[in-house]
Amino acid sequence: MKRYPVRHTSAFPLDWSVAEPLTDFTFPWESRTAPFTEFRALWDDTHLHFRFDCIDDDLVLAEGPTAKDRVLGSDRVEIFLFPDLSLKPYYCLEMSPRGDVLAYEANFYREMNWDWQCEGLQLTARTEGNRYAVTGSLPLDTLRALKVLKPGSSELFAGLYRAEFHHHPDGTVHSGWMPWVNPHTERPDFHVPASFGFLELVR
Repeated sequence: MKRYPVRHTSAFPLDWSVAEPLTDFTFPWESRTAPFTEFRALWDDTHLHFRFDCIDDDLVLAEGPTAKDRVLGSDRVEIFLFPDLSLKPYYCLEMSPRGDVLAYEANFYREMNWDWQCEGLQLTARTEGNRYAVTGSLPLDTLRALKVLKPGSSELFAGLYRAEFHHHPDGTVHSGWMPWVNPHTERPDFHVPASFGFLELVR
């Protein structure tokens, strides 16, 4: 199972240059080159901090009255967090380049609780030219309460993903799916244990 080392920091503001860059995002279900996608994470004594940096030459941003409408129709990055591989339950954060967040709890297989909220999540997003960045933080106490981060453990199950959409010439939208870990499913699917790795908190 893939592992990503999350380095400890005491710096404020955060110095992202000390975080390990992760760029292993691919298109397992398509034969096209994946655009640049970079994930970095750091932790301090109270929070897990994360950042996605993406190149996107055709940004797709949906409209709608709710964050759910806007996020599900848009380019976005995603983090799934799991207490264990039973996925009963697991927790999902889908975040758009505009800073909209769709947070939900789920049970395997795809039983969604859309009313769930992620306590203490903080998020900012920025778009500049053909790039966007999504930066956020999660309280360690929230991860502990969800049993994602267990007592005495320095690692947690996590899935890291990007939804990369683009327009066809006729104006319709193609949905592309980029996981960190290729789950080797027949069709695109992030909601399976095979798409997860470990985030390991290191000093």
